[in-house]
Amino acid sequence: MVIAGIPETLDVIFLFSRGPWWQSLHRTMLRGILGKTFRLVGYTIQYACIAHCAFEYVGGVVMCSGPSMEPTIQNSDIVCAENLSRHFYGIQRGDIVIAKSPSDPKSNICKRVIGLEGDKILTSRPSDFFKSHNYVPTGHVWLEGDNLQNSTDSRYYGPVPYGLIRGRIFFKIWPLSDFGFLRDSPNGHRSPGD
Repeated sequence: MVIAGIPETLDVIFLFSRGPWWQSLHRTMLRGILGKTFRLVGYTIQYACIAHCAFEYVGGVVMCSGPSMEPTIQNSDIVCAENLSRHFYGIQRGDIVIAKSPSDPKSNICKRVIGLEGDKILTSRPSDFFKSHNYVPTGHVWLEGDNLQNSTDSRYYGPVPYGLIRGRIFFKIWPLSDFGFLRDSPNGHRSPGD
């Protein structure tokens, strides 16, 4: 009878599923899944390390915000930054750099290098009546925004330690109308000792 054969068939399948063949298949599938999972985690860690090293030591793409570098860099402009110059002490006067903010270490600033160590810098603010000069100490740089009327920079927090520099901006990607290498400071007259 067909009806009587169904339970017998299910008993055979049930017994067969608990046999050595099923256990071997189960172990093989489990090993395959675990192996793929560990490989995926391994590759993810490898690529994350490579990306971290590339962004930390070589450079990357950065979106700038704030008015302090106008008109050279506008709010929301996208630029390329390279980090090799800071490692080889290749930062020079006129370079635009990204640095950790001396007043807020959680944020970055984008400013132009006005003076290097040993340079004599005019340190008074535009609103000050008397002008004074100061020397940039060893291991420091003097940073200012191109928009002198709307920039919090070394005129307020003093010389910035060279170790806070993260990279040098050299190329603008966006907007496409400004695509290319960055232009010189609109404050061309602003130099050490002014």
